[in-house]
Amino acid sequence: MRVFKHLLLKVLDTLPDNDVVERSRYAMSYKYFLGMTPEESVIDASSLTKFRKLRIKDSTLLDTLIGKTVQVALEKGIIKDTPIIADSTHAKARYTKRSTVETLREQSKRLRKAVYDIDASMRERFPAKTSGEDVEMEIAYRRELLDVIAKDAVISEYPTVKTKVNLLSETIEDDLEHLGQGSDPDTRTGHKSSDSSFFGYKTHLAMTEERIITAAVVTSGEKSDGKQLVTLVEKSIEAGITVDTVVGDMAYSEKGNIEYAEDQNIRLMAKLNPCISQGFRKREDEFDDNKYACMYVCKAGHMAFRKAAQGRKNQGQNQTVTYYFNTARCRACSMSEGCYTKGAKSKTYSVIIKSDAHGAQAEFQDTEFFKMKGKERCRIEARNSELKNRQGYATVIASGLANMELQGAVSILAVNFKRIVALRG
Repeated sequence: MRVFKHLLLKVLDTLPDNDVVERSRYAMSYKYFLGMTPEESVIDASSLTKFRKLRIKDSTLLDTLIGKTVQVALEKGIIKDTPIIADSTHAKARYTKRSTVETLREQSKRLRKAVYDIDASMRERFPAKTSGEDVEMEIAYRRELLDVIAKDAVISEYPTVKTKVNLLSETIEDDLEHLGQGSDPDTRTGHKSSDSSFFGYKTHLAMTEERIITAAVVTSGEKSDGKQLVTLVEKSIEAGITVDTVVGDMAYSEKGNIEYAEDQNIRLMAKLNPCISQGFRKREDEFDDNKYACMYVCKAGHMAFRKAAQGRKNQGQNQTVTYYFNTARCRACSMSEGCYTKGAKSKTYSVIIKSDAHGAQAEFQDTEFFKMKGKERCRIEARNSELKNRQGYATVIASGLANMELQGAVSILAVNFKRIVALRG
């Protein structure tokens, strides 16, 4: 338990393993949180590193920690209303789409900048920068940088410099584990609009009106928000929440969610979106909708660049909307097998829209109750902002979906407990 508390402090204060352990040696606030006496010895930093990388492999950790905080909130009488608000927030990948040499070069640049902030004259002592695409030369250059810094007793031991160097050294160590791939293999390209994208992950959240997060699902960046609604509702129920209303944006108004809400006697407060409220489409597991651009995205994260409707509207016919994809991307895509026919001049995906499929939902969204509850959706934006700006959730701290889930578990645990303390006031 104490090692996990060290990990929580690491995320809260954005510190490397060495500095978390060092602060627990002299900082009384750390000792109090860790349950240590003033004279008690601290753990070895390598133990925290091994715990972080090797011991935490529990796939249910995210749900377990969220469930504990929800249980505490229920016991304290903090959660009173049953509606939940659904939304997603994205985190940019730490390992972007770049070659191995580019990844190494970027880390070397960060290391030099950290040192120059303290002593600009170190430029003269550092080795000459490398060029070309030789990985071994780039690794050797970076080792020389570390040797030069380690030999300077003043710079290497100065507290603020030491923290920066330790953090960068830890980053370098973690990076070397993934250089064979050159990027994070679990990440995908997500889209915030038709001309704005990110490379990373999505965290899909459910939250009460008291701003207590009740469920979370971590996926790669291209996944649709709407597809996670059922899982968020079921996880919230497992955590102890009685769900009678779900508030979300247009991404959650697809037909499957409407039918699920009707079966479970749940009121779905999500406006219909013509892009995603279709009556019938094939290969739903291979193409997801993007609520911002109103386009479909393939399983590789590539977005359609245009769409065209066929058939006459409001004349008893089912309209078909065809989405067109860039064949140049399809030809170079590693996931094209079974999706793109080699040599084809076009790649399309069609959706049949039935005009009478969402009549009841269309009537419901015109009611005063729907409009009133819809105004509550903005509350989750404040929670997303806190996760990103205060808990460092805007960027992934380690590679892989499992590490992203670990980061999410610790960050959500922190914001939930902070909210509970604030409401208990």
